Amino acid sequence: MGPTALGLNLVANGLPWKPGDEVIYYPDDYPTNVYPWKNLEKFGVKAVPLYPEEPGKITLPLVLKALSPRTRLVALASCHYLSGYLLDYEEIGEELHRRGVLFSLDGIQSLGASSMDSRYFDFLSADSHKWLLGPLGAGIFYCKESLQDYLSPTLLGAWNIKSPDFIAQEKLEVEKGARRYESGALYALGIVGMETSMKLLLSVGINKIRERILYLHQYLWEKLCRMGWRCLSDSFPLERRSGIISASVLGVDPQGLLAKLKSQGVVVSFRMDRNKNWYFRFSPHFYNTEEEIDKVIEILAHKD
Repeated sequence: MGPTALGLNLVANGLPWKPGDEVIYYPDDYPTNVYPWKNLEKFGVKAVPLYPEEPGKITLPLVLKALSPRTRLVALASCHYLSGYLLDYEEIGEELHRRGVLFSLDGIQSLGASSMDSRYFDFLSADSHKWLLGPLGAGIFYCKESLQDYLSPTLLGAWNIKSPDFIAQEKLEVEKGARRYESGALYALGIVGMETSMKLLLSVGINKIRERILYLHQYLWEKLCRMGWRCLSDSFPLERRSGIISASVLGVDPQGLLAKLKSQGVVVSFRMDRNKNWYFRFSPHFYNTEEEIDKVIEILAHKD
């Protein structure tokens, strides 16, 4: 399918909401995982925000505190795009299912970097161009099979509405299975690229990739700390860390340093939080090397 936003909007617009229903979300998540839920307010749905003590650090107690008898869905990211906090979606999902609450995940910052178990969530949306190493715009939408009749398709076309001989029918009859959400021609070239990248990742092994990413995270994190950089993941336990390290330091021109990194072949993301604090977001994948990280550290050390 298409980008992460497509899947999230399929969920937001396809569920049978009633006025007074509630959806729990995180307002400092990536905007794609905020707007679909806020948009439901015009239909009488209450969007209930979460406010963790640290960026992205969503925990089960925080979610439980926000639950009410009107909660229909909790919509979170499997990994926070800025802090890199890796959500304990298994613990949260298990408890939500016990209470009869649906669970949607934005999985773009996890798929390809760590294993994910579909038993613990109901919906998952993700483009493939991050850790999956796929093309931009080729993505995945997952809906639990038992919920496919419950989640109505909101994009309709000749592919997901039965149209024998390409003739429009008087009665709209939706196709069965995942095709019910595929309204038209798919991004075929992107899907081929995504398939190739998935085969590569699976040939290495997701558990090995996760282990390598954590090692590189620790390798980079320790060096940044020794130079006085502050990382958003400083307080996170190892099991809640991901490949994302967002770090900043006082006394530098971030744009000048960013340009210097780029001129030497180093690509990092420049990010700001709601309070206008800036960060360099480093995201080493399993194929990166210690020598490449050492090069980054050397450039940062000579920041003048």
